Amino acid sequence: MEFSIGQSASFSRTVTETDITLFAGLSGDYNPIHVDKEYAKQTFFGERISHGLLTASFLSRLLGMHLPGPGSIYVSQTLNFTKPVYIGDTITALAEVIKIDKEKRLLTLKTTCVNQAGSIVLDGEGVMKLPKKENNR
Repeated sequence: MEFSIGQSASFSRTVTETDITLFAGLSGDYNPIHVDKEYAKQTFFGERISHGLLTASFLSRLLGMHLPGPGSIYVSQTLNFTKPVYIGDTITALAEVIKIDKEKRLLTLKTTCVNQAGSIVLDGEGVMKLPKKENNR
């Protein structure tokens, strides 16, 4: 597949309580800001918030399955968490190709997650290694 500067992809997902519970179990991060409703009420957020890396995992899905897609692998990813994500928020993960290194088979992408209000909750930059073409193994 050929890629071009400005090429983009996105997908959306609503964060559920089940997502938070499963991510806490998988990651071992049981910080009460994520899992304890009474604790979270006492914080400046006023309610439980999603794990930042749960939100970031949406980028993994986007880059691994859509752009650049299957066969590509992460080389690096920067993450800037700008706003909290709450249970019930619908997050749209977006990626845009900003640099192509054909020789090294690397794509650099601007990565962003926005909530249903259009506020950026996460931004960064990802670098993906593209697979070799089947006939060039």
